[in-house]
Amino acid sequence: MRDFSWKYFAMTGDVDAYLLFKEASGESEMEVSVAEEMIVQEEVD
Repeated sequence: MRDFSWKYFAMTGDVDAYLLFKEASGESEMEVSVAEEMIVQEEVD
């Protein structure tokens, strides 16, 4: 699942796929939230 979600994210840039990848990698929920905020901020800039 981890490899699939990373490949999907790499091909599409889908934030949900990245979050799934991070979750599967064992990241804590707070770290995932911070990563999501960073991605959203990059999209705004």
